[in-house]
Amino acid sequence: MARRALLGALAGAVLGAAAARAAYAAFTRRPPLGDAGTWERTNHRGEPITLLEGPAFAAGAGAAAGALPPLPARVRAAALRAMAGGGGFGAYDDLYGVTSSKGFRGHLSALAKGEVTSGAVKILGIGATGLAAAALTSRSVLDTAVGGALVAGGANLANLFDLRPGRAIKAGLIAGVPLAAAAVVRDEPVPAALAGLTLGAAAALLPEDLGERAMLGDAGANALGALLGLAATSALGRPGRLAVLGTVVALTAASEKISFTKVIAGNPVLNRIDMLGRRPVEQAPGHR
Repeated sequence: MARRALLGALAGAVLGAAAARAAYAAFTRRPPLGDAGTWERTNHRGEPITLLEGPAFAAGAGAAAGALPPLPARVRAAALRAMAGGGGFGAYDDLYGVTSSKGFRGHLSALAKGEVTSGAVKILGIGATGLAAAALTSRSVLDTAVGGALVAGGANLANLFDLRPGRAIKAGLIAGVPLAAAAVVRDEPVPAALAGLTLGAAAALLPEDLGERAMLGDAGANALGALLGLAATSALGRPGRLAVLGTVVALTAASEKISFTKVIAGNPVLNRIDMLGRRPVEQAPGHR
């Protein structure tokens, strides 16, 4: 019976959820790096919304990773590096980013011309911390490269979904639940706990996201994707990691040409999942 892994996943989910909710409550009372206005933005409806959900996710997931017993020291350090890279560089882009260049290709093209955009800083920073995280959990140079690409690619991909309420978290849950389940079936407590804490922290903040009171922003979405990428490196063998990395690369490349929002809206199943728990598009402000 896969009891150890199941207990690890459950403990991670509970601790991640509790820490994320506590961090969100603390940050809404006393925001980091400024006041509430520093983190206020306008959502897709043109209504004000806070980005404090992102730092709350990163802080909550980081606290859970630091305290969760099933995680050995190297995995704990790797999780903190991935979270700090995704959350820290994401927060930098949230607070100081400009929109003159968009997309992965746009930022790298600007960098090739000598223009260092905030997005390029984020790409390079998350890439470096992703490699640093993967180096702690890998046995070869190839595995480190694949793991680092998964952490960084996952961070970027999750951010591409953070365009509508709850979408990035739902995508994270859809990707993370199979990772946790596979680890439980194989009775592997470490990847089960790592996936569990990520899912717990994300699920705990989903009501704020769906209610359009807050959103992950770059800080939260990048941290979510980075931790899921690290969980994949821990839960999967090399063929599985390569398959997931190929999917991440393909979706990232597709995002440069097509709109995920249009694709989701045009597919009945995806649209139903996307709208689950959300305020109807035509509903007036103030009603949820």
